[in-house]
Amino acid sequence: MNTKHVTDILKQAIIMEHRGKSLYEQVSKQTGNEDVRKIFATMAEEEQTHIDFLQKQLKHYGHAGRFDKNELEHAPGHEAIANTILTEEMVEEISGSGFEAAAISAAIDMENKSIEVYAARAAETDDPNEKELFEWLANWEKGHHKLLIDLNRQLTEKVWYDNNFWTF
Repeated sequence: MNTKHVTDILKQAIIMEHRGKSLYEQVSKQTGNEDVRKIFATMAEEEQTHIDFLQKQLKHYGHAGRFDKNELEHAPGHEAIANTILTEEMVEEISGSGFEAAAISAAIDMENKSIEVYAARAAETDDPNEKELFEWLANWEKGHHKLLIDLNRQLTEKVWYDNNFWTF
């Protein structure tokens, strides 16, 4: 296994997580909708958890030449975002063409990229610990992605309804 390649992947992952955290923090600060603020604040916190986790793995890999299996076994779960409930009231308060909707669209793209990078790395590696690490990260990002996709779908349908885009 090429050590430089592995550390480069970890560094790229840390940068992606920082970007996601930054976006989610900005949406949380700028939205006028309290439910949206909570969702994006939680997502920012989860991105920080990813950053901390990846930095520990990078440091351990730099010293030991392998991933810290013990750290992976005790990594936090994916429950926070998965348990978020999208309410009709929340969707009604968000403009389908406003700031929050644009941020949701950008976040979907960011999550897609993260899932793609993590899943590709998991598929490429022969190291079972590295495979487990990147599969774990891809699955966590899939939770974010699902929430954003569901919210985007509801907002799109609201815009269609509000503008009489339905053909039936």
